[in-house]
Order: sequence, then C-alpha cells, then structure tokens
Amino acid sequence: MRLVSDRSDVQPFRVMQMLDLVHRRRREGRDTIMLCAGQPATGAPAAALDAAEQELRASALGYTEVLGDRQLREEVARWHSGTYGVQTPADNVVITTGSSGGFVAAFLAVLDHGDTVALSCPGYPAYRNILESLGARVVDLVCDEATRFQPTADMLEALPAEDRPRAVIVTSPGNPSGTIIDPQELARIARWCEDNDTVLISDEDYHGMSFGRPLATARQFSDRAVVVGTLSKYFSMTGWRVGWLILPDELLTPVENLQASLALCAPAISQVAGRAAFSEKARTELDGHVETYRAARRVLLDELPKIGFPRFAEPDGGLYLWLDVSHVTDDSEAWCHTLVEEIGVAFAPGVDFDPVHGHRWVRLSLCAPEEETREACRRLGEYVNRRS
Repeated sequence: MRLVSDRSDVQPFRVMQMLDLVHRRRREGRDTIMLCAGQPATGAPAAALDAAEQELRASALGYTEVLGDRQLREEVARWHSGTYGVQTPADNVVITTGSSGGFVAAFLAVLDHGDTVALSCPGYPAYRNILESLGARVVDLVCDEATRFQPTADMLEALPAEDRPRAVIVTSPGNPSGTIIDPQELARIARWCEDNDTVLISDEDYHGMSFGRPLATARQFSDRAVVVGTLSKYFSMTGWRVGWLILPDELLTPVENLQASLALCAPAISQVAGRAAFSEKARTELDGHVETYRAARRVLLDELPKIGFPRFAEPDGGLYLWLDVSHVTDDSEAWCHTLVEEIGVAFAPGVDFDPVHGHRWVRLSLCAPEEETREACRRLGEYVNRRS
C-alpha cells in the first residue's frame, strides 16, 4: 500500500536541517557558531515574559477567538497604523500560528489548484514548498545585483501571458538578501497587481529592522494587498509562534473559516505575551536588539572582503547577508556541512533559496553577537587559507 502523496514530494527546508545539526552538536558539547538561521540570539522582551508569567497563574488559557485575542489584534493594528501612517482596523487583523500559519491560510483563501504565483529568486524556500504542496505553479522572478535581489514591476510586465500570476509575493527586507524594496517600486508593483487582478502578498516579517533605508508597507499603496507579519524577528519571539495577517475585507470570512479548522487559534499564552511586546518598554529593549544586528552587519561588511569574499548583497535591514562563494565551491550545501564539521561555523546553503544559482551562494545571519560573528569570520578565513 502506497502511503506517500505526490503533494508531499517537496524539497527539504535545508536551513532547518542545518539548525537541527547545530542543536545536536551543542547537545554533544561541540562548539558551534550559528549563522544559519534567522533566530535572534536574544529572547522575548522582559515585558512579554512578565505578562506570560502572570497569565499562567491567573487564567485557564483556553482557546481564544479564531481570529485572535482582540487586544492583540488591536495592538497590531495600532502599531501598524502608527508606524506607516495608514488606516489599519483591528477588524482586518487575523492572528495566526506564526507567519507560516498565516501563509498557509492566505494561500488557501486566495489560490485554486493550478494557479500561478510569482516570487523572487532567490527567495524564502518555504513559499515554494508550501505552494507546490497545494498544487500551485511557481514562476520565478530571477533577481540579481542589478535590482538589488528584489523583484520589479517591469519583471511582472515582461511575463508572457501564460505566466501572468494569480498572486505575487514580495519580501522586504528580503530573505536571503536583506535588501529593501524602494517604496516607489513597491508602489509600482502594487499598481501592477491591481491592474492585472493579481493578489499582492507582502511578507513584512522583518519590518522593524532597517539600517537606514526607508521601509514601506504594501497597505500604503493598496488596501487589497495581503500583509503578513510576525513576532519572531524584530520582536525576538521565534518559538512563541505568533504571526498575523492584515487582510482586505472580502478575505476575512474565508480565512476565519480556514483558520478555525487548520489551527483553531494561535497559542493563547503567546498571544498574551505578544500584547506586552508592543509596549513602549518592550520596544525600547527591542530597538536595542536591532543595534546588535547592526554591529554584526558591520563586522561582516568589514571582514568578508579581507578574507576573500568581496561579493555579496549589502543588507539594508532584516537579519541576513547573501554571499557569493562561487570562487571556493560549486556545491554550497556540501560546503556548509564541511564548515560545520571542520570549523564549527554554520551557514545556510544557497540552494534552499535559489534552485538555479544557489549552489554558488550561502546565506549568513546577523543574529549572532558581534564577537561570535567576528570569530566566525576568523575561522572561515583560516579555513580558506589552509585550503588554498
């Protein structure tokens, strides 16, 4: 009897495989510097921890409303409206089990089997894997230095008629590039989507983390866009598994009905902690975390060229740097595994993010403390020198 479905035949998420390897090595007491995952080394802000501790004693922590705890939805709406100067009603916010749960619900609400979705290449691998498992067809928007590894409206306009997408996914700051789409270009993409009856899905998981370049939300340019956010990145709450969708009115009921069967609700204790994460006290703490990412970024920008890696996407924000390693390997996955074993430094293989050219690239994280990042560069430099 055949147990495995065709839809389950998707590529592994190699970043998570590498993260599992790091966890195993650390359990064994083996020194490992983790630059493979977008997981802040810092934990949840103190205000969130305090709120969770109090709620554990005071509440039975039953199911919340399917759309999420009302107070948390209001906090998300208030933060989003205040940050970007847009009208974001709490009624249009849906709390999800991480942004990953949000993507699944949004894709199911928007796409039918066989629909086409355009996304940037390189890009976040889970988009592709989820979409393929749902029966969608992915069209790659191939991005490079010329567009700072971000898609453009011109790329969409150049697609042949048979590839015109039902949905377009943009990610800014990017994963794996860390680059930010200029607001004017995001506006052009939003207009193109409206003109072509295409749903714009804007992954804004890394908002809150910019190193100087302005960040825009898709809702500044279209109230028909689907915005995705999370507590995992800027808010430093990866394992709490809370994200959100900001939806057009007509998608609210479909997503609510899907969410009720897919997840019932996001974790109740995490939603309580999430409310406190939007407080002024927590935001001050979290802004301090961004400075640690900025420091790690500066180390990489300074040290990588010195040790023979001069070509990379300079990150404008977020948690990553996209590094060209084509002069030392044409198999980034094997190279990453060798680095872990030989020098105890974990990078993310580029083939996760780009199935065409990713064998020549790797993704580095800005999440490690400055001194660990510096030590990782030192080890890498010594390794390359020995090999050469």
